Amino acid sequence: MQKKIAHILKRPPQPGMVGDGFRVFNYYPSGYNIREYVSPFLMLDFGACHYFPPSEKVRGVDVHPHRGFETVTVALKGAVAHHDSAGNSGIIYPGDVQWMTAGSGILHKEYHEENFSKAGGEFEMIQLWVNLPKAHKMTKPNYQELTNKKIPKYISEDNTIRVDIIAGNFNNQLGAAKTFTPVNLFLIDLKNNSDLNFSIPENHNTSILIIEGEIELNNRKAKLHDFVLFENNGTEINLKSTIKSKLLVFSGDPIHEPIAQYGPFVMNTQQELREAFDDYQSGKFGVLY
Repeated sequence: MQKKIAHILKRPPQPGMVGDGFRVFNYYPSGYNIREYVSPFLMLDFGACHYFPPSEKVRGVDVHPHRGFETVTVALKGAVAHHDSAGNSGIIYPGDVQWMTAGSGILHKEYHEENFSKAGGEFEMIQLWVNLPKAHKMTKPNYQELTNKKIPKYISEDNTIRVDIIAGNFNNQLGAAKTFTPVNLFLIDLKNNSDLNFSIPENHNTSILIIEGEIELNNRKAKLHDFVLFENNGTEINLKSTIKSKLLVFSGDPIHEPIAQYGPFVMNTQQELREAFDDYQSGKFGVLY
């Protein structure tokens, strides 16, 4: 049985800037109030393709804290560098993913890679925030650098479809990322006249972002930068493309727990938020310059 589409939402009308290096459209929570459809995902920022001119000053987001969730950054164009207070650092290029577990608390900064910044160019990325359940909110911070060559792939026999299996299970092939709750994250490229069927567990909250092109999804049209939300009934998804298209599929078990959020802290109670702020102020998240 096919999953029924609940809503097809248009891209928010205006982008915002995160720091001076990330021009993003925030689909939620500020764009649309759709938390019940997207748990365990807390936030979706889509940095649609944008040209940044050459700059000697590296653009980005300076040092800031997180606690209680994970950040997932998917690089599509350009290059993103990262440093954190747990001693991790890295650069992700198109097709790479960084999966950072803030857990009990971490400081990090993200910015355009130095050579990309000096040369300038097209920049495109996606960042998701993934909630952690109460049992794991205070887990030790961690960083998974998933280069494209480490990410398992499904390629159709006629070579018209490629699926990068970042996390979860695609047609019995497991993804690269380790997750705390069941999560699927698939980056799918389709050439002209492609047709793809796959399954998602019925209990998963499921959504799809159209990054490039347009798609027929379970017999409904979704256009460039549309965001598609599914109901939980059914398991099957069918994709048909008449033009070259790219999309991100993400699904997961909803976390049925209270959410208390203040900026970069996502906990279960107001008391836990106060503790997070106190721990940050007292230096318990480490040091990063």
